[in-house]
Order: sequence, then structure tokens, then C-alpha cells
Amino acid sequence: MARKLEPFDDGWTLDDDVPPPLRTQVLPDKAKTIIARNTSPDVGFDRSINPYRGCEHGCIYCYARPAHAFLGLSPGLDFESRLFFKPDAAALLEKELSAAHYTPKVIHIGGDTDPYQPIERQHQVTRQVLAVLQRFGHPFTIITKSALILRDADILAEMASRGLTRVAISITTLDRRLARSMEPRAATPERRLGAVKGLAQAGVPVVVMFAPAIPSLNDHEMEAVLEQSAKAGAVGAGYVTLRLPLEIKDLFEEWLATDHPDRAARVMSLVRQMRGGKAYDATFGARMKGQGPVAQMLAQRFRAARRRYGLDHPLPDLDLSAFKVPPRPGDQTDLFG
Repeated sequence: MARKLEPFDDGWTLDDDVPPPLRTQVLPDKAKTIIARNTSPDVGFDRSINPYRGCEHGCIYCYARPAHAFLGLSPGLDFESRLFFKPDAAALLEKELSAAHYTPKVIHIGGDTDPYQPIERQHQVTRQVLAVLQRFGHPFTIITKSALILRDADILAEMASRGLTRVAISITTLDRRLARSMEPRAATPERRLGAVKGLAQAGVPVVVMFAPAIPSLNDHEMEAVLEQSAKAGAVGAGYVTLRLPLEIKDLFEEWLATDHPDRAARVMSLVRQMRGGKAYDATFGARMKGQGPVAQMLAQRFRAARRRYGLDHPLPDLDLSAFKVPPRPGDQTDLFG
């Protein structure tokens, strides 16, 4: 599929380091269903929607990278340049929500790859999905590190006014140089804070995610990220420690050795201290936060900072009672209703 390029200001300037040119291929993904379900006790949802496979942002730490191997592609460059969009996502969602025995529960959008990565500007799969959820009155959460989410503030604000949505914005660092190195094609930290502010002003509850927290690389910024996010209007915060499953370990270590050779050994030593001596431990209950003194100290700092900046107040549950299958064109209406 031919790629249409459009200029987009994501906050970077000519003074910033420019990542290598990336030639992208975007193909349709003919999915048969759109709502994915999981039984993980480590995430706060059991169903999710991912409008895209692969992600242009190129975040070196992305835990979704290994999924590209199941497609016969590499978790490295292919994950960033061989992308798939789901053109039938909205139609599939409408069909699944209209099923006779469907029971609404909160759907999380973007649990794997970013629903607002650059190709969303052209394909608008995420916006189409949001429009369906809005018509059905179906609650959802969504996570991104892109300021493109502000485009959909109209839908998000209306849904938030009914207690049907909240947004998570991922802010990993306030250091432009580290962001450019670690997340080369994502929006600048300033643009992400701007997204927090814009959504908050529109009445949308925003949670900031400091994820991943990487010891000796960005963990020292945790307090500053939470402080600036609170000033921008965030109402909650969360964090996840670095996860290096499968192929991500080698990719991350290679990147460390290339981009941050002065601290590579120190970073991996601390990571292993949080993972029982290994680069990664997939045990439920430990994989998101780690274990041991290093992980415990990080957790204590996070709790203190969240409390200090007023980001520790419980958030209300999203409303499940508003869900209703809307009439379809051609349906008979009740003349006496």
C-alpha cells in the first residue's frame, strides 16, 4: 500500500537529533473479531481493542515487539516499519456489541500498540472505534503517548461528561534528548504534557503513566514527571518497571550499548536486581513492578510523589449502565414509545 506523507508538528525541531529515515509499509489486517480478551491479574481490564499492529513510534522498550515474530516479521525494524491497520474495526465492534448476550465491561484501547501513532492521521481507525463506543454508550479507557489524541477531544469530552471514559498519557521522560533516543518517533515530552492539559481543560480525566521506569536511566525523573503532569491537570498516576521479555532483551541491550554506553552495565545490573538475577521475570504479581530492594525503593518514591502532588485520590468507576444498542437503519420503531 502506498504511503501518503503529511507534515505534522509533533514538537521536534531541526535542532533536535533526527532519527534515521524509515520507509514504512502499511497493510490491511483482515481481523475476524476486534475485542481481545485476557485473564491477566496484572492489568486492570479483561478486554481490549488494538486498532494497529506494529508501531511507528519505535520505542525500544515496547513489550509488544515480540508479537511481530508471530507474523513472521522481526520484532526490531519490521515492528516499526511493517505496520497493519484494521479497516473493519468499527464494523466488527458494532457487530460484537450488538450480539444478543453481550455484557458491557470497560474496554481498554491501546494495550499493545499506540492507537494514535502517525498512521492514525490517515486511516482514523481509532476515531471510528470511538464513534461506535459513543453511539452505544460503552465505557472505555485509552492510553497513548501522542498529542494526536486532542483531535478526538470532542468525543472524549462528551463521553467523560457521562462518566464513560478516562485517558492515560505515557510520559517517560522530560529530557528531549533521552526521549528522542528512547522513543524516536513519538511526540516530545512538552507535547504530551500539552495533551494532558488540553484534555483536562475539556473535562476529560487524565492519568499519567510513568512507564517504563528504568533504573539509572530515567527513574530519577519520576517525581518531576508527576509534578509537571499534576500542574497540567492530571488526576491520577501509575508506573510500570522496565519489562524485557523474549527478543526485547537483546534489542534493549544493543540500544543501551550504542546510545548510552556509559551506563549500560549499571542499568542492566539494577534491572537484574529487580528481577531475581534475570533480565526478566514473567511471574504474575511481579512482572509489572519487580521485586527486591531496588523495586521497593522505586515503589516508595512513587507513592510519596503521587501523594505529594495530589494524584492519589481514588477515581470513580466508569458507568456500565449507559450501554444500549442503538437502532439500526431499517429497524422498526415503537410508534407508541
